[in-house]
Amino acid sequence: MTNKSIRLGELVDRFGGQLIGNPDIQVVGIAPLSDASDRHITFLSNSKFRSQAEKTQAIALILSEQDHLQLADTYQGARIITANPYVYFAKAAQHFFDINSIAATQGVHPSAWVSPQAEVAASASIAAHVSIEADAVIGEHVVIAPGVSIGRGVSIGDHTQINANVSIYNDCVIGQRCIIHSGAVIGADGFGFANEKGKWIKIPQTGRVVIGDDVEIGANTSIDRGALTDTIIENGVKLDNQIQIGHNCHIGENTAMAGCVGVAGSAKIGKNCTFGGAAMVLGHLTIVDNVHISSGSMVSRSILEPGQYTGFYPLAKNADWEKTAVIVRNLDSMRDKLKQLEKTVKAQTSATMIQHSNTSNSEE
Repeated sequence: MTNKSIRLGELVDRFGGQLIGNPDIQVVGIAPLSDASDRHITFLSNSKFRSQAEKTQAIALILSEQDHLQLADTYQGARIITANPYVYFAKAAQHFFDINSIAATQGVHPSAWVSPQAEVAASASIAAHVSIEADAVIGEHVVIAPGVSIGRGVSIGDHTQINANVSIYNDCVIGQRCIIHSGAVIGADGFGFANEKGKWIKIPQTGRVVIGDDVEIGANTSIDRGALTDTIIENGVKLDNQIQIGHNCHIGENTAMAGCVGVAGSAKIGKNCTFGGAAMVLGHLTIVDNVHISSGSMVSRSILEPGQYTGFYPLAKNADWEKTAVIVRNLDSMRDKLKQLEKTVKAQTSATMIQHSNTSNSEE
């Protein structure tokens, strides 16, 4: 398939920026600095790649004002100057993707099963072997790929895309413009059991999963339904692949989590947080807005101040681990005590030397 070309001026009309060059230049897509041809636009978001920008074959370049000045004599193509080239690249890339995408066919595939009690918008696209149970509501321009299972009473907002083999359990709510990737499971039972004399007794999970607008959920990610109240994923949250969100968790707006993050039940996470890959959060903790957790870190206590947090301990017997944790927490005070001890020792040593010198002189 040949990509459609657009005028450079169209990007500026849509996304702003200062254009230096011919607005009628045609570009067929966006490409990296090293791979771009004279039919592509590229971008420079990190000044350490400025030398690549000098050599790029791209016909146009998205860059900052500072890099524009630095490349004044070395890059001869057209330029779009913007405060945040990486964000501009993301918007331009999305525009190229949209104009070259093949629109889904509206309607219900003959092999799909839709309950007579379900409500499916005429503009929705329901692919092969989809199952939609009674009382489900499917909004306008929703796209549901093959093999998706949608339970009783599920609500899916307008312009949401559900990819192949996703399972959405009964009564869950999905907002508008969401993307749920293949294999994700929304609303399975949370891990709730009571122990009676060594035997596990299941606690019914009667809450829902409620997902806001503009949320993206990665492949094979699982979000458990609440035990009594709902698991809530607020607007703009981005979850990578193979993430586990436990029952009754609450994830705040625009929080993003990389692959293999695990969040145990009833954790409450604020807005605009980020979690590196394989970070773990224990249950019933609170994390405030604007907290950033490094990859592989274990959050074992609530975090009540914004900032970057990093840390983990090697696996050990619990009693040994707790002793180590106490020592680590007291390292600052121990260091201060050692410094004071060093000063005391130095002072005493100095005094002893002076006394010894005075004694030697008197003896002479």
